[in-house]
Amino acid sequence: MTGTVPAVRPARPFFSSGPCAKRSGWTPEALKGACLSRSHRSKHGKAKLKEAIDRTRKMLGVPPDYRIAIVAGSDTGAVEMALWSLLGPRPVDVLAWESFGEDWVTDVVKQLKLKDTRTIKADYGALPDLAKTDPSHDIVFVWNGTTSGVRVPNGDWIADNREGLTICDATSAAFAMDLPWPKLDVVTFSWQKVLGGEGAHGMLILSPRAAARLESYEPAWPMPKLFRLTKDKKLVEGVFEGETINTPSMLCVEDYIVALEWAKRIGGLRALQKRADANAAAIDRWIAKTPWAHHLAKVPEQRSNTSVCLTLDGDAKKIAKLLETEGVAYDIASYRDAPPGLRIWCGATVETSDVEALLPWLDWAHAQ
Repeated sequence: MTGTVPAVRPARPFFSSGPCAKRSGWTPEALKGACLSRSHRSKHGKAKLKEAIDRTRKMLGVPPDYRIAIVAGSDTGAVEMALWSLLGPRPVDVLAWESFGEDWVTDVVKQLKLKDTRTIKADYGALPDLAKTDPSHDIVFVWNGTTSGVRVPNGDWIADNREGLTICDATSAAFAMDLPWPKLDVVTFSWQKVLGGEGAHGMLILSPRAAARLESYEPAWPMPKLFRLTKDKKLVEGVFEGETINTPSMLCVEDYIVALEWAKRIGGLRALQKRADANAAAIDRWIAKTPWAHHLAKVPEQRSNTSVCLTLDGDAKKIAKLLETEGVAYDIASYRDAPPGLRIWCGATVETSDVEALLPWLDWAHAQ
């Protein structure tokens, strides 16, 4: 074995892409205000859920006429609630360039068995041709490819006068990238990504156009209780005021509220984005001087600032295992369906100093 062991270790070796790192300084004491041993339908419980919704709206700049709900099943549950509830009246374009986009292809084509669909694909590391989407179709896509490190650079490709709905899985983009709300009819994300919250809860955000679809269209297939957003063709407005369809974890709700409070203290959405940008930029600088490491994402403007995916000239699995054994970096191997490599989470709850401390360890591990 060769190579000098680096002198500095990351203070927090947590670079998992989900659940993601807690913010620096987090302890369980932060959750002392949780509404525990009470019904989530009590006045206090509903107030906490409504607070989470209201803080989300303010932090992300969600328009006042968009509706926000807390739903079961993390981001997956939120996306599938949208797909099962909204798709059917129009042809559907599904974009896929990594594993989660492929999941939505499976849902639309194989599970819902919608006939009038188009799958627009690209290999890992690239985007499909966004110009092929049809504004008269419903469009399903991820904003940021969590398992490929490829994101859409902007929403310019989405028509303002579109007839179809845009359904956007934004789970590793929310709080780290600009989301052009007028271009998006459905946006979903989960708490355990950029803000490092706890799992199992998803956020579902609907535009007025999406709400109108819910009230004017009834799917032909049976609708599980967890997906039911309407009753007698009228939106169940309570769902968007904190009256969740099923029982949420109030401990997780408190953790999300506390994370939003922290985000507000450090400067809000722009501060969160800058922190993610700084973390990704540290890796960019290292890549520029490291001949054996490469971005999986080919086009710089399409590279994620949260889920940074790398390919290596070397055995990435062994490198990831060695760094975990050393207690330097946990959970950085690439996603199981992605090309072999590393995936380093660079969201706002990760400190740039920890990313910078990790990089010499990558050199060391490669030298082994």
